[in-house]
Amino acid sequence: MKYMLLIYLDELSLSETEREECYMESTQLAQQIKSNGQYLAANPLYPTAMATSVRVRDGKRLVTDGPFAETREQLGGYFLIDASDLDEAISIAARIPMVRKGTVEIRPVIEIAGLPAD
Repeated sequence: MKYMLLIYLDELSLSETEREECYMESTQLAQQIKSNGQYLAANPLYPTAMATSVRVRDGKRLVTDGPFAETREQLGGYFLIDASDLDEAISIAARIPMVRKGTVEIRPVIEIAGLPAD
């Protein structure tokens, strides 16, 4: 089953050095889980200052700067993995470097027939 591991943290809590170390450690984790056939994708996200939110209300498109909601932690990146079950997904999530400073939310992915293949 595919799982999306959503990484939340206070995006202002890291120095540039800490951020670069996190990227290196995350790359190593991605290589490790790729060797097990569990890696599908992973990327950090730019800060929320670069976010744009889109809504359609009453047929009108509303575009605003920033994330959808103000929160203490922001979505900072993700891993998309293939794991046999939730326990295996939890094991991988616990190895993501930012879990030590933030939260990793695990969400099963619904696979819909007819979507484009890789």
